[in-house]
Amino acid sequence: MKKALSKLLEQALLPVAGEHAGRLRHAGLEQARDARNGHYASSAAMQLAGRLKRPPADIAEEIAAGLSQHSLIGRVETAGPGFINIWLDPEALQAELGRIVADGEAYGSSDLGAGRKVLVEFVSANPTGPLHVGHGRLAAVGDCLARLLEATGHEVWREYYVNDAGRQLAVLGLSVWLRMVQREDAGARFPDGAYRGEYVLDLARRMAGELPEAAEAARKGMEWPKNEPTDGKDADRYVDALVNAARETLGDELFADIGRLAGEWVLDDIRDDLNQFGVQFDHWQSERELVTGGEIDACLEKLAGVTYRQDGALWFPAEKYGDEKDRVVVRADGRSTYFASDIAYHYGKRKRGADVLLDVLGADHHGYVGRVRAGLEALGEPPSSLEVRLVQFVALYRGGERVAMSTRGGEFETLRNLREEVGVDAARFFYVSRAGEQHLDFDLDLARKQSSDNPVYYVQYAHARVASLFEKMQARGMDFSQDEGAEHASLLEHPREIDLMLALARLPETVEQAAVQRAPQVLAHYLIGLAQAFHGWYNHCKVLDAESGLRGARLLLAQASGQVLRNGLGLLGVSAPRSM
Repeated sequence: MKKALSKLLEQALLPVAGEHAGRLRHAGLEQARDARNGHYASSAAMQLAGRLKRPPADIAEEIAAGLSQHSLIGRVETAGPGFINIWLDPEALQAELGRIVADGEAYGSSDLGAGRKVLVEFVSANPTGPLHVGHGRLAAVGDCLARLLEATGHEVWREYYVNDAGRQLAVLGLSVWLRMVQREDAGARFPDGAYRGEYVLDLARRMAGELPEAAEAARKGMEWPKNEPTDGKDADRYVDALVNAARETLGDELFADIGRLAGEWVLDDIRDDLNQFGVQFDHWQSERELVTGGEIDACLEKLAGVTYRQDGALWFPAEKYGDEKDRVVVRADGRSTYFASDIAYHYGKRKRGADVLLDVLGADHHGYVGRVRAGLEALGEPPSSLEVRLVQFVALYRGGERVAMSTRGGEFETLRNLREEVGVDAARFFYVSRAGEQHLDFDLDLARKQSSDNPVYYVQYAHARVASLFEKMQARGMDFSQDEGAEHASLLEHPREIDLMLALARLPETVEQAAVQRAPQVLAHYLIGLAQAFHGWYNHCKVLDAESGLRGARLLLAQASGQVLRNGLGLLGVSAPRSM
């Protein structure tokens, strides 16, 4: 509806703005904040005033006169310094109901991004432990963005980057090995810097059965390095010393097998967790494969003309390309850095044909954008092809109290536990109900509540009411014909019906806005408003007890409402139940 209105505004601007009209396409056309001031409002007249050297109020009157001639528009008024307030014609809203029903699942979709390929990378948690509630928010936001992009015509690839070649996997292997040692010697120590949690004990038990030679070595124990620190960088260095000691005890191959197997088992658990959460990926990209496949070396070779040596390390002049400082790509000991992997990985995405590289990352990656864009530019790729959406942390509240969480201490809330406590639908809806760059306070009690206070329940209940309405209709032996409903749609004149029809017609523009702005919360807020309009209509307008013609029209309105609710919830990855 907004798209059609935008075209009418463009036509009305031409005779008024002349050569300036092209610069004002879609200018200032927004949903009115207050329904008393119209359904839509435009500030085009005020934007033109300076260029045309005319009072904005006069320009607004001229534009309004051109708009008022069209059947889509019921009323146009000017207000204030030059605002143009527009009301849609009820007949246009009534006709939209037929389009909603005819389009079905496709209603709200568009070809806005046709021909554009977007690779959405999200979650990408290290395979060193179960997904926690913060990862869950990344999953919900990333998957919803992918769905929105698909709905607007983009070709979308979903990808998970598996960090299986770094220090973390060695520390995971060490953690499992030390728990195996503790199984044989309850007094054996366990360092602060290792991975904790019940899952490490489970991995140790499984590893003992999978690698009997490791279990045998665990019975003999391990000689610990001296001077164990308590925290900080010294603790990390001590863990690295323990890794080396474990390698000496087990041999490089066996120690590597422990880390590799543990990482694979954790990754299997992550895959299952995400599947249960309704999130699937087209590709799981292993960092190890980038290394063994030569992609990092090939990337560094391509950068050979700009990199330089300093203090034994190989540096990339990132500052030259807009980053805050230069970056090491190969350490003095010959090991490539995470940054080198990041450049090679994103360069590979471009070579695979992606036009847009959309990364959904945790807020702790705030310094990530500049350095990777610098690498892409040095490799001849447009730095603007990389988009990063940072997602802030999640705080859980139960009984009004914040749930204490400590990842280092192994005391963290897992996504699996959250799903089991509040359900997938509530978790996904709550995760995307606020902008990703804002911290999320997740009220567990509210998410379980079956009342209008719970936003996901409120929206889903609207859909269940639609289904219940048609079940009651059948139970009373009544018939419904879409054609008959459309024939009497002109009877839908109640203010609540106008509000509901307007809300339904705004799904397409809402989907486009959410996709373009990379803002799934826009759709979540829209659905809450739509549910409010539906419940208001349902509570004030009789349906089955209305006279025949009006009953058919209102059933058509209910059918269209159910379709739009299903489509919107589906884009959030939330179910649309028929009963509650």
